[in-house]
Amino acid sequence: MSIRKLKTIEIQRLSLDAYRQASKTPLTVVLDDVRSMHNVGSVFRTCDAFRIERILLCGITPMPPSAEIHKTALGAEDSVEWMHFDRCEDAISWLRNHNHRIYCLEQAEGSVDLDSFIVPEGADALALVLGNEVKGVHQSVIDLSDGCIEIAQYGTKHSLNVSVAAGIAIYSITKLLNS
Repeated sequence: MSIRKLKTIEIQRLSLDAYRQASKTPLTVVLDDVRSMHNVGSVFRTCDAFRIERILLCGITPMPPSAEIHKTALGAEDSVEWMHFDRCEDAISWLRNHNHRIYCLEQAEGSVDLDSFIVPEGADALALVLGNEVKGVHQSVIDLSDGCIEIAQYGTKHSLNVSVAAGIAIYSITKLLNS
């Protein structure tokens, strides 16, 4: 069997205008005090890849425009809708007012393994909250959420890089929402 890598010009990509007009996955990604511009840019790029509805940047999370965000976002900061909230709790309130079910990606008592997560019956849209690189999602945000989702891990470390965890979770949830 012969496999040939596609050239960039052979890959069918949406234009920025077509992307903005295209239907989106009913998922909002919330970054709760994520401090690294590279992580923020990577999340933008992942959200673009899966046509996620929007990103909410909260607290100290850096915002575009930024050369450091652009370095990993590669322009996705221009395609993915985003909003900023000074406090993540205010973002959660906004999401509730827009009929979102809210889940934190966090290791917590009673968390559901990502592989076992089921989209709740009647959910119009979901929100996935990702936390700070060191402290994770604030407990006050977890208290306002509908639950926590956890990615099973089998090694010696207790966590994944936030942008890696985002990629895994966004991919899995997108498959659930679009099936």
